[in-house]
Amino acid sequence: MCMKLERHHFVRVRMLRLKGLVPPMRLASLLASAIVLVGLAGCAARPPASDPEALEEFRANNDPIEPFNRAMYSVNDVLDTVALRPAAQAYRFVLPQPVRTGVRNALGNLRAPNILMNDVLQGEVDRGARTAARFLINSTLGIGGLIDVAEWQFGIPGHSEDFGQTLAVWGVGEGPYLFLPVLGPSNPRDLFGFGVDVVASPWFWFGQGSVVEALRWAHTGIALIDAREGVLDALDELNRGSLDPYSTLRSAYRQRRNAEIQGTGFVAPDAARGTGFGVGTGVPVPPRNPSAP
Repeated sequence: MCMKLERHHFVRVRMLRLKGLVPPMRLASLLASAIVLVGLAGCAARPPASDPEALEEFRANNDPIEPFNRAMYSVNDVLDTVALRPAAQAYRFVLPQPVRTGVRNALGNLRAPNILMNDVLQGEVDRGARTAARFLINSTLGIGGLIDVAEWQFGIPGHSEDFGQTLAVWGVGEGPYLFLPVLGPSNPRDLFGFGVDVVASPWFWFGQGSVVEALRWAHTGIALIDAREGVLDALDELNRGSLDPYSTLRSAYRQRRNAEIQGTGFVAPDAARGTGFGVGTGVPVPPRNPSAP
């Protein structure tokens, strides 16, 4: 049986933390409490047919396990407060913008083999050729991808593709909305695509030994911090301006994701922003200026 958790409870906990009413020493216990709530979280109560407006909103949200997702959002909020956001702030403070841009370019360049694979799987041969050209140019002339020479010298802009998008192109439905700590907004289709992209990446199979493993973990950590820094201002603004950040984030993620899949002109975040596999913060990012270096 599904047990309904009150939505305002999570919002209230978050507001108390933002107002400074939850001491830092209680953050660990708050995290534990949030995890316990997961055991109580079940399915969101479906409105009766006699309330068509509420029923339509329920269907539009596509969030049948909303209590569970809100519990995970609360867990993520604590993790973000004590670790991710401070790390992103320190990263921004220590490294100047040109260095951070170089890191983001290099991370995006490392994703090029996955992007190429998905270009081909979607039947986008010309786009795949551009992806391959970008990878070769930036890996050589761009010093391992630190400089996006392919765009500002050869006029070949980058893009982001993942296996979740490929499944969507193939006609696979997204399924119900999911929110996962650290990874953020997602759905079963994109989560499965995330796993496929991880395993399909050549860097996943490249080399053995402790040094290689250390490099893989370092890449994961840098990518995570870079992703969080990339949406630092956007998430801060969302948290300040929204009465229910969870719902706002859910809507923003869906809009961005649908635009990425349909190619409607709403440009996806830079390749290294978010996890790059269709699982991320979901905050809309303005289109890049193609003429910018």
